[in-house]
Amino acid sequence: MRAVFLDKQTFSASIVLDGIAQQVNELTCYDNTSPEDITSRSLDAEIIITNKVVLNAEILANLPNLKLICISATGFNNVDIEAAQRLNIAVTNVSGYAGQSVAQYVFAQLLNYFQHTTHHNNNTKQGLWASSSSFCYHGDGFSELAGKTLGIIGYGNLGKAVANIAQAFNMKVVISERPNSKEIRPGRLAFSDVIEQADIISLHCPQTVDTEQLINEDVLSRMKSSAVLVNTARGALVDESALLSALQNKEIAFAILDVLATEPPSCDHPLINSDLDNLNITAHIAWASTEAQQRLIDLLCDNIIAFNNNKILNRLDCNTAI
Repeated sequence: MRAVFLDKQTFSASIVLDGIAQQVNELTCYDNTSPEDITSRSLDAEIIITNKVVLNAEILANLPNLKLICISATGFNNVDIEAAQRLNIAVTNVSGYAGQSVAQYVFAQLLNYFQHTTHHNNNTKQGLWASSSSFCYHGDGFSELAGKTLGIIGYGNLGKAVANIAQAFNMKVVISERPNSKEIRPGRLAFSDVIEQADIISLHCPQTVDTEQLINEDVLSRMKSSAVLVNTARGALVDESALLSALQNKEIAFAILDVLATEPPSCDHPLINSDLDNLNITAHIAWASTEAQQRLIDLLCDNIIAFNNNKILNRLDCNTAI
């Protein structure tokens, strides 16, 4: 079988693809693939590996040899699952690889915010402790995570990994039910209750029609003015214009974003160019510890092995639960 990896550059150069290469007759890797090059690069392929390259119904209809799409991520909004199913093209994703990486990122950011780590390091470097008349130099002080309420929206592998660490800090964890859900599952709270109660809101849900701009002007207005928003999921979950306004007007205290609606963002992106002191943005790297990247590739290899042996593993269809 011939396989093409359309956007290998989404992974670090050190990540090993040997396992995948052993399962196919030919593996061709492209750093990136523009929309106009997808068909020509994939025409003879029976397997496409994609992280963020969009495979819509029109493209899929022009790939008669395609048998399997391996999404090298958990989110699958870049592939038209319905069209693939209609064309008898199997689609798989991977999950469970980034829990520790994302959770570590979330708490590294939260600790830096509440602990003012950089501030206190700089105080000593600048000689403020050495010139203090007391045994300590308080600076801006810091606040404990213990006792704060962490609201988790999206309670899959990633949300659970974050919750586990939160409990170790003696935080109160509240888990959101799906917005507008008429039934509240045991152990969850209504979305509106989580929004209003949480000191920190951490997003871990997929991007779907129901979750796009989930965090909008109305939701932001109902959050605590001291609240922190963390998004390591998908940029489109947040109305970026509304968030910018909320941060400028101090409607919420702080936002930590690892994702934006368009990636990479334009050089003049309003959030990146805002110069706000209550916003941190990183380049979609929360998932990408070296260990997590290799786990992902190994899981993707397992999907190909299963497909080659007429077994179903991590298969997506139109009824895939969210």
